Amino acid sequence: MSVEREEIKGPAHVGIIMDGNGRWAKARSLPRTEGHNEGLRTAKAIVAAAEELGLGYLSLFVFSTENWKRTTDEVSFLMGLIRQHLAAELDFYRKRGVRVLYSGDEGGLPGDIVEEIHKVVADTAANDRLTVNMAINYGGRDEITRAVKKLVVAGVEPSEEAIRSALDHPEIPDLDLIIRTSGEMRFSNFLLWQSAYSELWFCDKYWPDFTKADLAEAIEAYKKRDRRYGGVK
Repeated sequence: MSVEREEIKGPAHVGIIMDGNGRWAKARSLPRTEGHNEGLRTAKAIVAAAEELGLGYLSLFVFSTENWKRTTDEVSFLMGLIRQHLAAELDFYRKRGVRVLYSGDEGGLPGDIVEEIHKVVADTAANDRLTVNMAINYGGRDEITRAVKKLVVAGVEPSEEAIRSALDHPEIPDLDLIIRTSGEMRFSNFLLWQSAYSELWFCDKYWPDFTKADLAEAIEAYKKRDRRYGGVK
């Protein structure tokens, strides 16, 4: 059964800082792991919603370079969720025409997760309805640092154009809109280079409560913004 696709004139690339899983669980006297489970279900629903709403690119902040500071048990659980999701959702990606990309430092991830990432990226490469960029073991500063190191090794003089070309995915357009849930108002090291002129939209809901209606509301709010990029219209 085909899914109807709504035509919009809005952001080409939306990034979401999916925040509040632990607090969602705490508010319900549940373990933090239940919040992460529910957050994963929400992420899948929002990917489907983004495809239905006609977005071209969606970047999800899955696991940051700073998340390793959490307890060993929580980190192990999160790695298990990532492993499970990557292996289980290929049919979902095919049905929705979702191409999966990966941003982050592979070197810090377990080998089997890196293998699953490569498999999903390869298996979805021909899909063309929505590109989902999963930021796993990702930090904005780390990405820029890795890019500069690539240039140094290659003997290339750093410039704005050269640095951009050495980022994880220079072919992806910059972020038009960043959404952050849970009421927090900060970037938390998310796609710093790509967010130089992003519009921001903050939501008080914890991530597990975020819905397609909330995504649509953020998109509608974006359409009313006057983007000048430092100039004057």
